[in-house]
Amino acid sequence: MKGYDRNCPMCRFMRSLAFTGVGMGLGCGVAYLLGASYQNMLMSGIVVSAIIVFGMQKQTRK
Repeated sequence: MKGYDRNCPMCRFMRSLAFTGVGMGLGCGVAYLLGASYQNMLMSGIVVSAIIVFGMQKQTRK
């Protein structure tokens, strides 16, 4: 698909939403397995999702 722009704002937004969900799942799941409290689970999910989203944005800007 040559004519399809994969770096349009809507595509980047949808990718960030998807990776935010994945990051929250990973962060909360690992924290849950380690026995963290509910607040710490949410904080680790936010941190992991931010790392994934901002890491993917750097790669797609090239």
